[in-house]
Amino acid sequence: MSNKGFRNDIAPAGATDSRHLPSPNEPNSHPPLWRDALFWLAIGLTIFAVAPFLLPGYFWGANDARHHVYFLFEYDRLVQDGIWWPRWSPDFAFGYGYPFFNIYGPFSHFLGELFHHFLGFDFTDAVEAVFILSIVASAAAMYAFVRSWLGRPAALLAALAYTYAPYHLLNLYVRANLAESMAFVWLPLCLWTARQAVIRPAYRWVLGLAVSYAGLMVTSNLVIVLFTPLLAGYVLLLTLVHGERRQAGQQGKVHAWLKKVIPPALGGLAGLGLSAVFWLPAFAERQYVRVDQWFDGRYAYRGHFVEWHQLFSPAWGFGASVPGPDDTISFQIGAALIVFSVLGVLFTWKTLVRGRWEVLFFIVGALTAVFVASVSAAWLWELPIVGSVLQAAQFPWRWLVITTLCASLLTALIGHWSVVTETQRLSLPLLTLASLLILSSYPYLRVEIREPAEGPVSLAALMRFQQSADEMTGSTAWVKEIPTWSPMADYYISQEQAGGPVQPVDTKLDYSIFDYETFGASSVAHSTISEEVFYYNGRETPQRLVFNHFYYPGWNAYLLDGEHGRRIQQLPVIPEETGTLGRMTVEVPPGSGYLLLIYEDTPPRTIGGALTIATIAALGVGSIWITVRGHRRRRRIE
Repeated sequence: MSNKGFRNDIAPAGATDSRHLPSPNEPNSHPPLWRDALFWLAIGLTIFAVAPFLLPGYFWGANDARHHVYFLFEYDRLVQDGIWWPRWSPDFAFGYGYPFFNIYGPFSHFLGELFHHFLGFDFTDAVEAVFILSIVASAAAMYAFVRSWLGRPAALLAALAYTYAPYHLLNLYVRANLAESMAFVWLPLCLWTARQAVIRPAYRWVLGLAVSYAGLMVTSNLVIVLFTPLLAGYVLLLTLVHGERRQAGQQGKVHAWLKKVIPPALGGLAGLGLSAVFWLPAFAERQYVRVDQWFDGRYAYRGHFVEWHQLFSPAWGFGASVPGPDDTISFQIGAALIVFSVLGVLFTWKTLVRGRWEVLFFIVGALTAVFVASVSAAWLWELPIVGSVLQAAQFPWRWLVITTLCASLLTALIGHWSVVTETQRLSLPLLTLASLLILSSYPYLRVEIREPAEGPVSLAALMRFQQSADEMTGSTAWVKEIPTWSPMADYYISQEQAGGPVQPVDTKLDYSIFDYETFGASSVAHSTISEEVFYYNGRETPQRLVFNHFYYPGWNAYLLDGEHGRRIQQLPVIPEETGTLGRMTVEVPPGSGYLLLIYEDTPPRTIGGALTIATIAALGVGSIWITVRGHRRRRRIE
């Protein structure tokens, strides 16, 4: 594609007149990534961050390390029934079930299932493999973005700063949050593809932005809320800075601006379309789950603001965030990131042309995120509209992911300094700076290997884990009192105590309501999302079957015309009117017959799935059309 009409945005280091020299954005100014030696060096230097995950054992004591093993365990349970896009988790909440993957981005656990299902990794190894993948891929993504903006040496430093930023290491080793660690991959990919879509509009960048934004959505629907304002602001800035200024008249300027803004806007909308299968039901059906246990008590945001001294303290720990300033984990930005960012801006400011606006944008982004995470912004979190957006982070310190992203990009500026970029290859100054970035975080490159307190991963261990990690016991809106145990949990523990393998329950029927003379039922077939039962109702009035499932939209009941027969009548599924668990009940008529209880799509899930399929089809057609048109063009030239 021609570069006519685009002006240089960054001057090469050492240039005397930056406006007339090629920038890193010029076509063919860099070799392909797979032939870029500094790219492979950046990937290779992530080994120090990867190494702790290669140690024998597993870091069971880290904040969310157990959670993700059992999230993957549950994901695998559904895959065994052929469900690769799960929504209902039958064993959560002590077996009463919970729509976990309907509201929590499943992508990182989908990757873990690939390692487990196809490569034979056990659950802990599969989780660690995804952590490793997130480290390497986030470094690669950051390198690709910054190389297109500031050049290869700067890209190397940005990739290393991003990899070894203390908050990133906190997510990996202390918090052990798989989804948020994988989100680090998508953030620079979104910025890269959005930037390219503005300054060099092409279909591949629209497609790249769509995939990147959708990937972030299905990975962490929490991080995407924090990141979207930054991405939107960046796109707006780029369209203003890189708009064609030579257009005559106001109408020409508006037309030129629209030409810049339409490609990234299409990419963002296509990203929403691709991920609609997840976000639409997650948003529409969030009202049907209780979230008070995640936002009240010790999880209330008011107790988790960052004190200013914590941003600069080198202290490190393996505890948890607690209300007040006495956290036993670190929320530091990182001395190297701060020093390199400041020096990078100072040393390169004179060589920046329109790139100054981008640098200012990331400075403001970093400082804003620091402020909203700090105790000084407590008043801001109480405001009606702004506060609701900020509170999406749950903990104020989560906004440090934006600070880390912006600070890593500012750190890259020192790689654009003339002393470093003189050869555009590996030099002694560049190697020294890269080494300092790694060494500054070297004391934090460790995990605490422990034995699992719950024993080997199994359904019985899952029950014990949920009992010790009370926030794991999610519940639906119809549950009045969150359970602390269940008959299903008793069943799993008894199997374990008997010394045999722990097998899933073969029914969720509540048998305690039957007298077996005038009313009774038995399970015929059972899976993770369905159960078929034979019932006998010898009474003159309809009677209710009770299932040990929390009530939730999507569960439907049907009368069948025989065992495993076709559906002949739908019966209403009603939450129980007595008790505190909000269990599902189905009223069956007098006589006997077969009933199927099954978890199906609701209108938001159906519409979301249709939007995703339609977007995939539209992007596919677009790709074919671009390919065919390009082929015809080449033939005409030949």
